[in-house]
Order: sequence, then C-alpha cells, then structure tokens
Amino acid sequence: MLDFRTVREATAGPRWQALFEYHWPAYEQWYLSEGERERPGYLACYNALRQHMPELLDTYRALCELAGGGDLAARFLSLYQPPPYITGCSQAVLASPASTVLARNYDYPPELCEGTILYTHWNARRVIAMTDCLWGVLDGMNDRGLAVSLAFGGRKTVGQGFGAPIILRYLLEFCDSVPEAAEVLARIPTHMAYNITVADAAGRYVTAMIGPDRRASIRRVPVATNHQKKIEWYAHALASETLIRERQLSILVDDEATTEERLIAAFSSPPLFRHDYRRGLGTVYTAVYRPATGRAEFHWPGLTLDLSFDHFPEERVTVRYGARGLPAG
Repeated sequence: MLDFRTVREATAGPRWQALFEYHWPAYEQWYLSEGERERPGYLACYNALRQHMPELLDTYRALCELAGGGDLAARFLSLYQPPPYITGCSQAVLASPASTVLARNYDYPPELCEGTILYTHWNARRVIAMTDCLWGVLDGMNDRGLAVSLAFGGRKTVGQGFGAPIILRYLLEFCDSVPEAAEVLARIPTHMAYNITVADAAGRYVTAMIGPDRRASIRRVPVATNHQKKIEWYAHALASETLIRERQLSILVDDEATTEERLIAAFSSPPLFRHDYRRGLGTVYTAVYRPATGRAEFHWPGLTLDLSFDHFPEERVTVRYGARGLPAG
C-alpha cells in the first residue's frame, strides 16, 4: 500500500519540512547503507553543487535549514554521490504540430517510493513533479513548457557525479526548452547510467543516455526503457523486459495512426504495465505530461488524478498493490 499526496507550497516552508521529517529516518538509513565513509563530506557536496548547478544553491541552503542544518542531511540533500539504486521504467514522447505528450511508467518497489506530487515556485518557474529524495524529480513539468522523465540506463557502472533526480530538478527550475536542457545534460556528471527523456511545448524532444564513464549521447529519440545503445547487463535486461518494452513503444510512436489516447492506454497493459512487484519491477504509477497546456495526469487502474498549474487540489490517494500485482485505489 502506498499513499500518494499532492502537496502545494510555493516557497519551501512547513509543508516541505513535514515531508522531510516524515521520510528522513528511512532516507538516513538508505544513505548510510554502505557506511558513512562511502559518502562524500559536506564540503565536497557543496562544492560540486557550486561548480555544476550554482543557480540551485539558494534553494539547497533553504532546504538544508528546514531540514535542521545537520551535516548528514545536507550531504544527502545534495544528491552528490548517493548510494546506487536501480529502477525499471518506460517513457515515450508523442509529438505533433498540435500538441506534445510525455508519458511514462515508473517501475519500482512501491514501499520505497515517496508518493509526493509537489507543486513549487522556488525560483522563476512553477514546477509540478513526482519527487524522490525529497526534492529530486522522477518526472515532472514546468510552466514554461518543459517536461522530463528518467529511467535507469541498465549498466552497473558507478562513478563520480549526481543522482539523476537532482539533475531533473535543475532542468525544471532553470530550463525552458529542449535545446537548453540538452546543454545541461551534456555537462553535469552523473553517478550512474540513466536515460532522460525531455520534451517541450514546441514539439521538440530528445533522450539523453548519460553515465559516469562516457560522454552523454543525446539524440532525437522519443522512446527509452532500461538499456542504452546495447545490452550490457543481461540479467537486468531479461528481468525488466527492456527490449520488449522498447519495441512496443517504438511501434506505437512510429505508427501515424497512434493517438495520444492510444499511447496512454498502452501504458496500462502489458508489456508496459508490469506486475512483478515481488522483484521490485512492478509499475507503481503512470504519469502523463502535456507541456503546452500545463496538465499532468497520474494513472492507476481505475483511478486518475488530473492536475495542472491552475488546478492542483491537495489530496491523498491510497493505492494497494495486491498479491496479483493489480493496484486498487
């Protein structure tokens, strides 16, 4: 069972602080899971943010203060060199002169998902995003018409860099278009392999295949699952069915007859919707972003949240992931 909450707070304050206090015990345990010595010190974290995402520093300092100003929490919130973590995920863009849609399934153990859909106005842009690590972004959209989504890249390599959720936060806080986002994705180091799909209201899109040991590959590709140019981790590729899901999405977006409704419906059925919760590869939610109109939808079987920058009621949705892997709201 997982509670999804919509939380609206323009400037970080008591609501974000309450989220931190609720989730911090679990995050602290995860952050120290490999031992504290494996995590970088505060100065290294701060300097990494200052070098690569300096515009984010004021927000970072404000959140650290709300988190109590402790050393460990500040290191965690930098998302610099966090412990490695692995997800599934399928994502696709359907772009036409009339509209652009970015849709995705997030496949992960439900008990490890925050379930917070956060509406903020921390900097110059309003942002709606599904959060991770309390201010990082799994997928989201800003009011300038940029939408983003991440998927694990299917490689075991771990190196020096940031967790992808804070990179996506940076994109939504400071970028307005796909070309701007592509420049950022080409330069910010990441600690693991990720596939990040970006789309904008003008119908542009790219998928960036990033990793700690090679230059980012940024191409006009509308589909991403859990491998990069070739399969490198065969066991994960087999368990996650990454090739099957990629093929299904490619067929859909290449078909001129595919409507937005058809694409979104495909995310509710196998092979895109996955029931393998026992191995942490079941679908936790489906997100749909329409950057031109500022609408965000979150889907579960039999249940939909329809949100926008102009309509964002604060509510809670409880989803039960049953024995057969079929969520019920």
